[in-house]
Amino acid sequence: MSRYIPNTQDERQKMLEEIGYSSIEELFGDIPKEIRLDKDMDIPGPMSEMELIRHMRELASSNKHTGQYTCFLGAGAYDHYIPSVIDHIISRAEFYTSYTPYQPEISQGTLQAIFEYQTMICELTGMDVSNASMYDGASAVAEAILMACQATRRSQAVIARSMHPEYRQVAATYTKFQDIPIIETGYNEDGTIDMEALEESITQETAAVVIQSPNFFGIIEDIQPIAELAHKNKALLIVCADPISLAILKSPGELGADIVVGEGQPLGNPLSFGGPYFGFFATTQKLMRRMPGRIVGETTDQDGNRGFVLTLQTREQHIRREKATSNICTNQALNSLMATIYLSLMGKEGLKEVAYQCVQKSHYLYDRLIDTGLFVPVFKGPFFKEFALKSSIPVEKLNRHLLDKGIIGGYSLEKAYPELDGDWLIAVTEKRTREELDALVERVGEIANE
Repeated sequence: MSRYIPNTQDERQKMLEEIGYSSIEELFGDIPKEIRLDKDMDIPGPMSEMELIRHMRELASSNKHTGQYTCFLGAGAYDHYIPSVIDHIISRAEFYTSYTPYQPEISQGTLQAIFEYQTMICELTGMDVSNASMYDGASAVAEAILMACQATRRSQAVIARSMHPEYRQVAATYTKFQDIPIIETGYNEDGTIDMEALEESITQETAAVVIQSPNFFGIIEDIQPIAELAHKNKALLIVCADPISLAILKSPGELGADIVVGEGQPLGNPLSFGGPYFGFFATTQKLMRRMPGRIVGETTDQDGNRGFVLTLQTREQHIRREKATSNICTNQALNSLMATIYLSLMGKEGLKEVAYQCVQKSHYLYDRLIDTGLFVPVFKGPFFKEFALKSSIPVEKLNRHLLDKGIIGGYSLEKAYPELDGDWLIAVTEKRTREELDALVERVGEIANE
């Protein structure tokens, strides 16, 4: 182990003496021996640069990715097409070093990019203001709940059980030590939120109703009556949305949402084995000063030229801890920049086309799979690009066979919803060709005929 540390034995000994230890073993003395590694690590010896590159490529080849496999797995992270120009632009030095802005006088280029990002998020969500982005969709949901509690001076949230299970877990973690109970409410047979159960769950302490649309099952929620119910009880409505769907669906803002959040990964960000991603967060003018993170604003300099500045940054680094809206530390600047480039490249019509293709291709596959007689619909509600089917073949067997054929199958809903045993969640993006959709149906048929 020590040969990989660029310190000589004498230097290591001097450091140990400085902190009052005679050996490495003494330094780690508080670690129980039974949990220490008692053998040499399986690390190869020194290599030349060429040998090392070859070795690393061999290791990397053991990972398979969506460039090699056809992907029908969604459940919160989606295999959308990413224009190649995005990588070329963010690889420019002025963008590649993009990081969270801390000072209001930083690079105008970085500030303008964030301002454009905020503007496009507002247009998508139908909200007045957007921050410079969040860690991811899950933390955006949690931060929205905390913000709603501060704004309403209430200390409870009602969250739809049809929301992404990991988002619900993150929200529960955030709120646990804030003494904010989370009440989960169920879903109907069509996959949408149970309005009667929702109404029963709302109390005088409810700060926010939190829903996802399209929800985790892919079903599109009827947002307006949910907003009316929340507002009747003086609670805020938080909507977690798929940004691609907002190209063709009415925006949550139009339908009465007070806060709109979501995962921005579909906007030009690769799957990357789970991250990094970014969360978007938008709200009304009334709630702007309670929004976590930072906001870039447009201004003019002393000569009347257009300029940009960090306008609001109500976080712990800038103001007293007890006055901070959040302890969020970063705005995922490079990831949100990728979204800005993606949205700029696609434009309104391009984004609409992506959304339409998701709808058309997912419904085509839905019908074809049902026609095999091996599946029945789990929910009858309208869906965007993801749908759930009950499989007559065990889902684990189904996915294993598909993987052997170069296809990444769907998500087993039983993992998060025990009552949905044998249910398979399939995602179809604009990347999937008709040949790939038909191939999935054929491969499924092979398993049935075994």
